[in-house]
Amino acid sequence: MSTTVRTTRLFVASTLYGVATLAAALDAGRFETADRSLLLLCNNASIPETSPSVDEMPGFEALRGRFDGVLSWNEAIAPFHPGAWVPRADDVPLWERHLRREWELGHDRVELVVESIQVSPALSICQIFPSAPIDVYADGLMSYGPTRDKLDPLVGTRIRRLIHPELVPGLKPLLLTEFGVEAETLGTGHLLKVFAELADLPFEVPAVEAPALLLGQYLSALGLIESAQEEELHLRMIRGAVALGHTRLVFKPHPTAPEQWSQAMAAEADALGAELTVLRREAGPDGSPGASLLVEVLYQRMRPALVVGCFSTGLMTAASFFGLPVARTGTELLLDRLAPYQNSNRIPVTLIDALLPDLEDARAVSGWSPPSAEQVAELVSPLLTAVGFAMQPRIYPELRPAAERYLAHHLDDRTWRYFKRRRLSALALPGAVPAQLAFIPRSPALRKVARRARALKRAALR
Repeated sequence: MSTTVRTTRLFVASTLYGVATLAAALDAGRFETADRSLLLLCNNASIPETSPSVDEMPGFEALRGRFDGVLSWNEAIAPFHPGAWVPRADDVPLWERHLRREWELGHDRVELVVESIQVSPALSICQIFPSAPIDVYADGLMSYGPTRDKLDPLVGTRIRRLIHPELVPGLKPLLLTEFGVEAETLGTGHLLKVFAELADLPFEVPAVEAPALLLGQYLSALGLIESAQEEELHLRMIRGAVALGHTRLVFKPHPTAPEQWSQAMAAEADALGAELTVLRREAGPDGSPGASLLVEVLYQRMRPALVVGCFSTGLMTAASFFGLPVARTGTELLLDRLAPYQNSNRIPVTLIDALLPDLEDARAVSGWSPPSAEQVAELVSPLLTAVGFAMQPRIYPELRPAAERYLAHHLDDRTWRYFKRRRLSALALPGAVPAQLAFIPRSPALRKVARRARALKRAALR
């Protein structure tokens, strides 16, 4: 007598945007039918107890119906923090047994659909279910860059595909290619349908006609820049938007950003004769959803005349999905401050800097249009290859020739911002030695002096 094994697919998400991406992928038929589809939510905030979970955010209920049930990873591993906890190798069988009982999985064949697989909680979940096949979905710009850390082959070889929205048409993701993982593009139409579904909900949004929408990210909380620098970055957004003729401004802060930033921005806008509306961090008494509302909903409800940010993925969804004018600010500061060079935020910052116009360049902002897929393939893809190799040369050694070609022919005043001379020196890449000193390695006289110096040093050490 044969028994049929039930298949349960766990969809792991930590943001409402991620849930929307999964909903679009399900609508597009990217997953075969499973006996059960469960949504496993993770709250990765620094203090999860003080931050709303994804299922408490405005719009979630409209997406819940795509799944047979909703689980909480935070509850499953409490009191551990989901972003820091990793199961000990000897405890993995115990955790799998516990979770199968807790989530009523029994002897089900488990399949995993995760984001950010290089780090916990996704990595921990994949380790706990060691026989589960894995699909990875990407909802941001980091998928165009290298895998952040070298993945354990016991995890990496189980990954079947990478599903990603086409935020930059013509650009292929580098993420997970070291395991031969194929990238599948999630059709823009399915995402737009989900966003439209959310925009039709009865949310109260500010009644501001064609504003300049300013996006906050709370970069100082990630240690990328100082708090004072981020406050100044917001003020630059105000000044830049007003200089372009925008007098109606809306600021969407990060839900956990300090309140005083909004106060300083309001004072700056008032001094410049502009009207600033700041979205509440929490839901208001009038039913307004606050800053946790997906920015893609604001794009449809407010139709901003300009979207301004640093390196938010929302800039690319505004440009690529909704055809809205966009401008960047602060990317040069971030490119200079990001450390170490391998910091995975380098790829989103590089892409936004390379693709979008500078807010303080009025001519560039007014004349900007999204680059074609051909332009991206010709200009941006080689740059990302060089940056990706410089970030993770041990994971992608096969990219060295392409990186050397790019650096040998394209390093100039514009592209130097994407590289560090110390990093190029460590990897023996073109650009490590200033052009005016490039003759040194070829000079017989200087090589003779260097050999003499090394001989004297060895003699002194005897």
